[in-house]
Amino acid sequence: MCEPDDFDAFAHRAGELSRRQFGALALGAGLAAALPPLLPAGVAVAQTAGVLAAGVTMQGAEVEIRTPDGLADAYFVHPASGKHPGVLIWPDIFGLRPAFKQMATRLAGSGYAVLVVNPFYRTKRAPTAPEHPDFNDPPTRQALMALAGTLNAATAVTDAKAFVAYLDAQNAVDTKSKAGTTGYCMGGPFVLRTAAAMPERIGAAATFHGGGLVTDKPDSPHLLIGQSRAQYLIAIAANDDEREPDAKRVLRETFDSAHRPAEVEVYPGTMHGWCPPDAVVYNHDQAERAWARLLELFERALGPRGARALGS
Repeated sequence: MCEPDDFDAFAHRAGELSRRQFGALALGAGLAAALPPLLPAGVAVAQTAGVLAAGVTMQGAEVEIRTPDGLADAYFVHPASGKHPGVLIWPDIFGLRPAFKQMATRLAGSGYAVLVVNPFYRTKRAPTAPEHPDFNDPPTRQALMALAGTLNAATAVTDAKAFVAYLDAQNAVDTKSKAGTTGYCMGGPFVLRTAAAMPERIGAAATFHGGGLVTDKPDSPHLLIGQSRAQYLIAIAANDDEREPDAKRVLRETFDSAHRPAEVEVYPGTMHGWCPPDAVVYNHDQAERAWARLLELFERALGPRGARALGS
């Protein structure tokens, strides 16, 4: 019997969204245009109170990673000197794009070696979504959902192992420190699967408006929590909680039963997709709050790297 896919839960949940809510998931043209250009290798940046400022020299580059299923394109960014905990970022259904490269660069400014990947590499290199995609457009929606449908529990584990192995082979990555992973929307389940597949390696796992974390399927991602050794942050959109009000209770009970430290919180006033800065539903204040909680999680679980990254 084939294993149920994470995509099944995502597709079911997507089917419950109204036309207006689908439109809200589209990327914001104005915000996307307002994003600063990517930092070339050698540009000096650092993070202070959530803002990039002069201080730390960064290096970022487009990379390719060999997996058992092909060649994956990704973006790898890190402080130019020293070794730092590795972090794997799983993007949302809109895929690898400038907004996620900027998020990776910002995180690297706090002292991490960050890899953000194209999860759809088996089918298409990034960009995998049209510029400013609109879920109200049937062909666009169909194309994106078809891409998501090529992924499942097995591909998530295959890719996670290959991507973390890539990180661990880089000179900028401190393999003596635990690694972290984050995921957005459809990337949420991949975070839980990554942590369970490599419990000895993954020390911190965070999901933001993750879809399909709790399902009634026998391979629901939340059932894997007991196989991990990570500390967790689960940031839930308010409208996701309205649709699935019991999910947070199930998650909290599962974390407690597995004796896994976890922060499970609904962020008031937010809509699904509120964290990436190029989304129409981007909520600046709550996104910054979620970002601060992520940095605190990494400080606890991966070590106090931020101060050293800033040269203090």
